[in-house]
Amino acid sequence: MSDTGFRREPIRLTLDRALARGVFMALAGGIVLALTGAFGMDEVSLAFRLTYWTTVMLIGSAWGHVCSRAVERFVDFDRRPWLSVLLLTVVISGPLSVIVWAVTTRFFDDGQALAWERLPYFLGPVALVTAVLSALNVFLSRTPVQTHAAPDAIPPRFLDRLPPKLRGATLRAVQAEDHYLRLHTDRGSDLILMRLSDAVAELEGQEGARTHRSWWVARDAVRDVRRGDGRATLLLDGGIEAPVSRRYARALRAAGWY
Repeated sequence: MSDTGFRREPIRLTLDRALARGVFMALAGGIVLALTGAFGMDEVSLAFRLTYWTTVMLIGSAWGHVCSRAVERFVDFDRRPWLSVLLLTVVISGPLSVIVWAVTTRFFDDGQALAWERLPYFLGPVALVTAVLSALNVFLSRTPVQTHAAPDAIPPRFLDRLPPKLRGATLRAVQAEDHYLRLHTDRGSDLILMRLSDAVAELEGQEGARTHRSWWVARDAVRDVRRGDGRATLLLDGGIEAPVSRRYARALRAAGWY
């Protein structure tokens, strides 16, 4: 491994797209629950309901994002979406029920002592809301993130991260390997320490797309496609083979990738 993977990089704050989507859905769900007076809350003011539900939903969104990152290490969301929804619901709703129970006591009981006998009553409602949001997140994430060439020909920021031996090379693909990214170029490959979601955000300015949860591919590098076992594999310059997940296959075909 090249020591370039451990270089000190300038700090850049990039909001994870999955987290951003989760926060948006949480806020939208909180507003709907507040407006409808869900779970018997129609007797309190709208302002109180909005404050309560947005607080609860944002906490749930943050916890759900952490759980999603953990679950997808063991279950392929592409091949088993409904199993993924089930596992996410189970993993998220247990601890989240405790959090919602505590927050609800703070809001409705003026911070009185927590009554443990009330905790079971939160399990069902929390699990229901979690299941709905988990299903939306799993199935809405089937559209691949695409990057596009900049009209003013400004190179993407990500190219500044290429190790010295690859500077000026043509980037063909980026592949996630644990906490590292393997950069495939026309001058060979190397590893850097970075998340793929952050890399894709910085690749805006170059035509490409996520083809798999672990791959971003430059569109100009694609030379052919191989199909088998219901899956497609993109054949790139340099003999690189990039998988296409079932989650993204239809959208990539529609966009003319293969």
